[in-house]
Amino acid sequence: MRTERARSTTPIALAALALTAVTALTACGADDEKAPDAPKTATGTLEQLAEQAECDPNIQTDAKELRQANCATKDGKYVLATFTTDRGQREWINEANDYGGSYLVGRKWVVVGEEKVVTALRGRLGGTVETGSSHGGHSGSSADGGGGHEQEHSGHH
Repeated sequence: MRTERARSTTPIALAALALTAVTALTACGADDEKAPDAPKTATGTLEQLAEQAECDPNIQTDAKELRQANCATKDGKYVLATFTTDRGQREWINEANDYGGSYLVGRKWVVVGEEKVVTALRGRLGGTVETGSSHGGHSGSSADGGGGHEQEHSGHH
């Protein structure tokens, strides 16, 4: 009986697995349709990423764990930051999300800017777009006493 029961559930289990695979493939296909022109996510130093983004970087922070530059291109102004660790990058993004805005995120790098700028840069750098939660009281000024976020958001708005 045990063998018979296993055989009767095997087709159901296989059908469920097939349905899961089809759903996963369909979901991937939907994402590809939204951004068919996005290249493979860029990697490299701040200067290499800036070159791919067609920016002459104005370095604002040059520390071991974080390098950051203001950029201005035909797409608009933005901040490009690179990190030495994934954890450092995620912590930075988590803090920055409190200020709203759009983020183009790659492996150990982030671009911060207006949504239209981030979207345009995705066509050159790849990456994933994330949107921060905006607080109603945030004026958009980088000198609002935001606990050391002045450099992180210079050029942000």
